[in-house]
Amino acid sequence: MTGHPGAQDPAARAADLTARDTESVRAYVKSGAPYVWFTAAAIAASVVIVGALLLLIAVRGLPHFWPGDVVVGEYREPGKDPEPVMAEIVSREPVTAARLKGAGMLVDESRAVYERLLLKVGNRDLYGADFRFELDAWLENRAWPDEAVVFERVEWGNFYGTLLAVRQGGTATAVGDAAWGAWRGLQRRADALRDDIHELERDEIGAVNFALERLRLAERRLQLAGRTPESHPQDYAALAGERGALDARYAALQERLTKLYDEIGRDSVVVRSVDGQEVEIPLAKIVRGYRPNAMGPGAKLAFYFAKLWEFVSDEPREANTEGGIFPAIFGTVLMVLIMSVIVTPFGVVAAVYLREYARQGLATRVIRIAVNNLAGVPSIVFGMFGLGFFVYFVGGGIDRLFYPEALPGPTFGTGGILWASLTLALLTLPVVIVATEEGLARIPRALREASLALGATKAETLWRVVLPMASPAMMTGLILAVARAAGEVAPLMLVGVVKLAPSLALDGNAPFLHLDRKFMHLGFHIYDVGFQSPNVEAARPLVYATALLLVAVIVVLNLAAVRIRNRLRERYKTLEH
Repeated sequence: MTGHPGAQDPAARAADLTARDTESVRAYVKSGAPYVWFTAAAIAASVVIVGALLLLIAVRGLPHFWPGDVVVGEYREPGKDPEPVMAEIVSREPVTAARLKGAGMLVDESRAVYERLLLKVGNRDLYGADFRFELDAWLENRAWPDEAVVFERVEWGNFYGTLLAVRQGGTATAVGDAAWGAWRGLQRRADALRDDIHELERDEIGAVNFALERLRLAERRLQLAGRTPESHPQDYAALAGERGALDARYAALQERLTKLYDEIGRDSVVVRSVDGQEVEIPLAKIVRGYRPNAMGPGAKLAFYFAKLWEFVSDEPREANTEGGIFPAIFGTVLMVLIMSVIVTPFGVVAAVYLREYARQGLATRVIRIAVNNLAGVPSIVFGMFGLGFFVYFVGGGIDRLFYPEALPGPTFGTGGILWASLTLALLTLPVVIVATEEGLARIPRALREASLALGATKAETLWRVVLPMASPAMMTGLILAVARAAGEVAPLMLVGVVKLAPSLALDGNAPFLHLDRKFMHLGFHIYDVGFQSPNVEAARPLVYATALLLVAVIVVLNLAAVRIRNRLRERYKTLEH
């Protein structure tokens, strides 16, 4: 039977369709659309991962500042006498009966899993530790009394107990229920006095001590120059006059300080722990007090934001496990700003030379390879280089030339914020060079030739045409540099970062910006609190909170740079087209 002349064999038709589909797939792949989708999927996955990470950090860190209720009960462990407990339940976790039995605890073997509580009992001066792990099933007769009070102290952490009395000058002026109201009024007075003491010690007395130290160094400078009191009596007389005025001012300030300490030290509270121990706490040692069980949602929310503000704006205490981290925020931002001011011009100049002036040959290729390899060097190697070159060689040379009167005590010959900024500038220099070179390479050659044809010199073309159009790429390099530098810790441990910096690098004493001072850093603060803290349970939530704040600081710095870059890009977009 003969088929229709126009009919096609099914196998041939299938082969033809397959060939067409293959050709369509090839054309689709060549168009680049799949790679766009793959890139979009990768970016979306990265955003989801980063968001999940930030959410995890926030969930683990931010609840730390919420005032948890205080439970009072009896802990009845089999085979032991009941023990009174007053604590805040921090967390819960399941634990197997086999594990508890292996630890020597008498548990019910018919029960496979117990719930273990992490209790913050406070009162570290009485119990030695302010956190305990106990089983939920053995905590009985629970109650949440309104009179349970928590006092946050400058030392020894929180005190959990009951307020018995308020004393003024050693005499009880309020007892029982009236003690809480009396304490709140006296505590406001004590807080004001503590602020006055802090301001007096840090600002006024600190300025006098700074001036006295400068006079000591000036006198030492005269001695090194061979100017004796006999040969130059007028110089020594001028120094003695200034020192006398400063000593008189110091004595007056010290007298004011003594009076303030006497005033703040006269009042105290008497509190009783759950096991019956009575403790007298001076109001000068109390940061704040509250009754969490008697607080409503509004009061707890206000307390929460007050604690957050303290965390951001205050100084640390209790081995960095209490208080705030403002010095670390300040040190991180200042170091990044100084690093940016240093790395940007050097990176731009190097990129301009390599792209615009250097002869493109073997030497230029070797330099580019070296720059790319420099970006892969471990950061601790840069720290070692910074310590050896910047601190010991450059800083030691500066001390010998300009600060001989301070020797053997180092001025710039020790770690400081300047050397840390220079080390990180060297660390991030390849990023700025590569990004700037890419920006210069994207500028059409016709624009350069048009500028030269109009009579501009090569330098004028570079300054007025090329660099403005490449400025978005420069800002991209700076953004990447800031993102990397803000999170680096290893090199900073060698060139200037410390656990606690009593004085900020920027203050009211001339020359105001003290580049030789050591500083605190958020990244190192995370390492110190997480791995060096003697109070691990108290430090754990602060690690998450500080990490979240470090990310926030990096985001703010990057957003500022991105905004500048976008404005520059819009400004020079017409020239690119």
